Amino acid sequence: MQKAKQLDEQRNSGKTPGKLHGVVVGLKDVICYKDHKISAASNILKSFTSIYSATAVERLLAEEAIIIGNLNCDEFAMGSTNENSAYGKVLNAIDETRVPGGSSGGPAVAVQAGLCMISLGSDTGGSVRQPADFCGIVGLKPTYGRISRYGLIAYASSFDQIGIFGNSISDVAITLEVMAGADEYDSTVSDLPVDKYSLYLNDPSEKKYRFAYFQEALDHPSLDTEISTAIKKLIDKLKQEGHEVKPVEFELLDYIVPAYYVLTTAEASSNLSRYDGIKYGYRTPEPGLELTEFYKRTRSAGFGKEVKRRIMLGTFVLSAGYYDAYFSKAQKVRKLLSDKIQLIFNKESASDRGYDFILLPSSPTTAFKAGEKMNDPIAMYLADIYTVLANLVGVPAISLPLFWHSNGMPFSLQIIANRFNELSLLQVSDKLMKKTLKVPDGLKLS
Repeated sequence: MQKAKQLDEQRNSGKTPGKLHGVVVGLKDVICYKDHKISAASNILKSFTSIYSATAVERLLAEEAIIIGNLNCDEFAMGSTNENSAYGKVLNAIDETRVPGGSSGGPAVAVQAGLCMISLGSDTGGSVRQPADFCGIVGLKPTYGRISRYGLIAYASSFDQIGIFGNSISDVAITLEVMAGADEYDSTVSDLPVDKYSLYLNDPSEKKYRFAYFQEALDHPSLDTEISTAIKKLIDKLKQEGHEVKPVEFELLDYIVPAYYVLTTAEASSNLSRYDGIKYGYRTPEPGLELTEFYKRTRSAGFGKEVKRRIMLGTFVLSAGYYDAYFSKAQKVRKLLSDKIQLIFNKESASDRGYDFILLPSSPTTAFKAGEKMNDPIAMYLADIYTVLANLVGVPAISLPLFWHSNGMPFSLQIIANRFNELSLLQVSDKLMKKTLKVPDGLKLS
């Protein structure tokens, strides 16, 4: 409220407002904001106060956004339901018996329930797009390197990307425009120029696009039949409107999730080794322990079950006897996936130019009941089958809330574009969103 009053006074005095003047923004509890608590929803960091702000946050503040608070998530962004948190689970505002998705469940629900206008999450394997799908809002994962990761607590460094939740494409576009661009503090960020996403969002042309889709994905046994049918009907509608929509063979679909979990857990085991109870964060109160036992006691008490599971899995695949069998092979799969995606986008001949976009579901099901999959981590991991591809190959992807299921829950269309093609991705998303089905009569947020 103090910040809002200050902004009012500045505006009334004649100062030109910033691009996000007065926009209320929430931050996932893995994005640093100087002099505010940050914990990655983990007991091991519960008492920690950030000593600097993420570059993305600095850029929001420079354009006069109001940061309202930090938001719950799965611990260290590891989870698909927001049930793996030291603070307890997040509830879906449409149906509180259901999960909001994860790991960015708090940021998704904050926008869904009208607690803020925009929120930032992180997307390592779908952690923005899947919660957006479950909550019926827009969720964008930009190209890897489009937004600086400086100030984002790492899960898997070659996958993590700050993403954006909003209720409209225009809100997401202006937020991306503000945050994107080069940063001297992040060696992985791109120095390519940032498009004026908000200025060129409304494309008046009647351009006809080329869409690809994977028949294997739409006919996959894990996919809910209503979701499959709805997306197939949309494909037919796009064809009727003059767009070219064709199936593309994608024989690597069943290799995506295994490769993703081998690589991300390996990176997690390395990144989370810094939490040892010595430098900062929780430490075991037991006195007189030798160093190795001290580490064990601290990490056993500080980390939750899912985080410990992934650390152990990552340590295993990096170990001397299994490195070549798992980690090296997963990296080769990642290269094959990247080559395949680039072939789809860039294939050009006299009669066959590349596709503009790939259409996929965001999740195989709508939001499921809380606790439903907590005892089966493999089933939980397989639920990421449609989102992890974009992270493995570093391309941008967005979840658009275009559909409603007969069970009363929303679900999305996922659109993937080629690297740094966010402008065209936002333009086509805006056109599709303007044809979105409205909230069913009588359905209100609780």
